[in-house]
Amino acid sequence: MFDYTLVHWITFFAAVALLELSPGADMAFMISQTVRNGRKAGFAALFGSMAATFFHVALAAIGLSAILATSAVAFTVVKWGGAIYLIWLGVQAFTSGQATSNSEEKAPVSSRSVFLQGMFICALNPKVAIFFIAFLPQFVVEGAGPIGLQFLLHGVLMVVFGLLLQTPLIFMGSRIAATLNSNNNLRTWMDRCIGAMFIALGIRLAISRMN
Repeated sequence: MFDYTLVHWITFFAAVALLELSPGADMAFMISQTVRNGRKAGFAALFGSMAATFFHVALAAIGLSAILATSAVAFTVVKWGGAIYLIWLGVQAFTSGQATSNSEEKAPVSSRSVFLQGMFICALNPKVAIFFIAFLPQFVVEGAGPIGLQFLLHGVLMVVFGLLLQTPLIFMGSRIAATLNSNNNLRTWMDRCIGAMFIALGIRLAISRMN
């Protein structure tokens, strides 16, 4: 069981590296939380995204993600849920920036709240579910084991490898956070840029199509 060649694994991990380091809403949220609230918030956002990725992998393994790929109604419902959530996060960032400019004290951020936000951003993106349907089957090898288990194996390895790749980004972002904490105007400007970015991501998701 799980008998793969070296070329198989090299191809798989190279593809995962390119995908994990490509910009997206979940990575943007992770970096923004790190910059605004420090390393702990960055890891909370990352773990939330990883938890949602496991969810998508499980759905792909049992075939439920195919519903999103074939049902226009299901795709639209999930898409608008994710778009509204991203836009709401953008508005919150703008509000945070205005509040910060009027006060030197910044309210503490709950790691649990950041974790759930990171999880929802990834879980409510139907493009992620459809991606796993398109990506994981390319690495299913006939005779290497049950298809469902092969999906789960590659999905778990993808999550773990993504965790290793994105962790350095959090450490780099935490250095920026130290600078922002000592410059109130710069922190306000950054919050507003982050807000604009999430609103743009929400709009992009809202106008996206199934294909």
